[in-house]
Amino acid sequence: MIPAQFDYVRPGSIEEACRALAADEDAKVLAGGQSLLPLLRMRLAYPSTLVDVGRLPGLMGVHDRGDHVFIGALATHDEVMRSGVINADCPLIAKAAAAVADPAVRHRGTFGGSLAHADPASDLPAVVLALDGVLVTASERGEREIPAAEFFVDYLETALRPGEILVGVRVPKLGAGWGYHYEKFHRTAQAWAIVGVAAAVRRSNGSIQEARIALTNMGPVPLRARATESALQGLELGDQVRQACAEADADTSPPGDLHAQPDYRRHLAKVLTHRAVRAAAGTP
Repeated sequence: MIPAQFDYVRPGSIEEACRALAADEDAKVLAGGQSLLPLLRMRLAYPSTLVDVGRLPGLMGVHDRGDHVFIGALATHDEVMRSGVINADCPLIAKAAAAVADPAVRHRGTFGGSLAHADPASDLPAVVLALDGVLVTASERGEREIPAAEFFVDYLETALRPGEILVGVRVPKLGAGWGYHYEKFHRTAQAWAIVGVAAAVRRSNGSIQEARIALTNMGPVPLRARATESALQGLELGDQVRQACAEADADTSPPGDLHAQPDYRRHLAKVLTHRAVRAAAGTP
């Protein structure tokens, strides 16, 4: 289909982009376009103005900032996946980025665009949630920092305010002793996750000292598996870990659709969490 008519603006700076968004409450940000363009073609979105930020240098790149890594909103999935900084200090992000769709999408789709679109079946929101990332935004009112736990509000809805643009994400470096894994169940390599699990595990003296687990597509927003995180503390790898992972679906509200019903997603969450935790802990 052909999109509905819209105006097109290509600002030269973040400040210009913020002004353009503030001037039109029905404007939409265009970055990689992998989420927005299909909605336009199917006429599921009717923006009056597209604000193209795809070439703004202030939104690009992956940067080592000492105690954290800053990922620009325009960094592509492929760039994130291949980044030496990400693979050294935040490898969970690289693992999840490699699971996004196919090479064509990974070369065009952006890290920030995936987060701002906030599809609960998307891989990256759960990863940023598990790592306690902080999303940095800009508007005519100035910059704002939003913890990932507060950013995802509802299905396809975020804490971004009118006239506000996502600049990038600050991800703390967890340091030595941590292992990471992203486990995803999907029908085909290009498909959205039916369920996904992002796991970060810190082991010491053979037992799990801390675990961070976030779930993809187990509710309208990415969710932390808090019950399992608590149950895993102090456990050695064995049957007790499996029992702890059996609580992964607690306090979730998985959707039912053509691909899976809620009870099947609950089962997957338990199985995939166990796999992800074992892999993150370094056990095959």
